This record gives sequence, structure tokens and C-alpha cells, in this order.
Amino acid sequence: MGNELTRLFELFIAASLINNFVFTMFLGLCIFFGVTKKMETAVGMSITFTAVMVISAALSWVVFFYVMVPLEITFLKIIIFIGIVAAFVQAADTMMRKISPELFYKLGVYLALIATNCIIIAVPLINAGEGYSFVESLVFALGSGAGFALAMVIMASIREKLDIARVPKPFKGLPIAFVTAALVALAFTGFSGLITL
Repeated sequence: MGNELTRLFELFIAASLINNFVFTMFLGLCIFFGVTKKMETAVGMSITFTAVMVISAALSWVVFFYVMVPLEITFLKIIIFIGIVAAFVQAADTMMRKISPELFYKLGVYLALIATNCIIIAVPLINAGEGYSFVESLVFALGSGAGFALAMVIMASIREKLDIARVPKPFKGLPIAFVTAALVALAFTGFSGLITL
């Protein structure tokens, strides 16, 4: 039991810090740069993104191991996983429109981009490829979501400060955001080698 908990903890840390999808694999950058202008939208997107990631990872695992493997149709996993994610993004879109129209308006087009976001699709593909158990799949998805949320919050807090900072004119806006992201990504490389899986 202790070894299993240690393994799950290592998987969570590896997914959130060491192999952070944004800062070490450079995935999901369209949403990352688009939504991190304000902390409110970054936090809202982080919560939505993580919830969709965990739920779609759980459903994808069940469909993969109980439907696709027995029927020997694992070659269709990308198409089926995209369908599962798209269904949940649509559900999240509808719920957010009813619960928080203001946040829905602020997230705008980026909410629809979750459906085809490479991180959302990468998680179930990695789960299937690594043969993770159901619990490991959930922990990996939660760790990946936490890592994405961490990246969003870090970047949003820096970009809010940069808006009032004296930045040279050629670097204003997106150029300074790229430089900042590169420096934070460089800091995240310090976690590499922390846990060997």
C-alpha cells in the first residue's frame, strides 16, 4: 500500500512539475498565451481545463480498456478520445454559460479550443500507451491539470505586473510574454531528474 501511494505521488509530481506540459513539453500554448492576460480568466480556465481533463481521462480509460481493447479497435483511439473530450467541453460550455455568463464571455473562443487542445488529448493517449491503471490515470490527469493551472497562475501574475511595468516599446505585449515564458520554462528545467519513473 505504501509503495502504491509513493508511486501515485511520484506520478502526480512528475506530471505537474517535472514533465509540465506547458513549460517542459511546450504543449497547449495557444490557450496559455491567450488567457493569461488576467488572473481571473487564468483561474477560471485552469479549473475548467483540469475538470475536463480528469473526467475525459476517466471516461477515455474506461472506453479504451473495456470497449476498444476487447473489440481490437485501438487504432481509433485518437478519434474516439477527441469525441469524448468534445462532448465534455460542450457540457462545460453549456454549464458555464448558465452558471457564470461573465466568465464564459471572458474565456470566449478559448473555451472551444479545449476540445482540440493537445494537452487534453495527450493525457488519455499517454494513459493508454503507458497502460496506467484507472487510479493512475486519474492521478496523472490531475497532476497534468495541476501543472497547467500552476503555469497559468504563474504567467497571469507576471503578465498583470508587466502591464504596469516600463517595458521597452518593441517588447510590449506578446513579445515580453514569450521572453517571460522562456525564463519560467528555464526555471522548470531545474525539476528534471528529480524523480525517475
